[in-house]
Amino acid sequence: MTQLKFTTNIKCGGCIATVKPHLDKLPGIKSWSVDISSPGKLLTVEAEGVSADVICTTIENAGYKIELLNRE
Repeated sequence: MTQLKFTTNIKCGGCIATVKPHLDKLPGIKSWSVDISSPGKLLTVEAEGVSADVICTTIENAGYKIELLNRE
């Protein structure tokens, strides 16, 4: 299992509701969360077998900006 962290412009509950169906349909994502109180609007994804590029493309297709911070 890999933990990926991204900065985003997901800033509210409505934004989270918009990206939810996009992230939930990706195979390999075990869990995800967005800390909208953090300055970088941190998206943390627990995944197996899904690349950071696929996650980035998914979020961008939902209409948001995203940038990979690190892998843990």
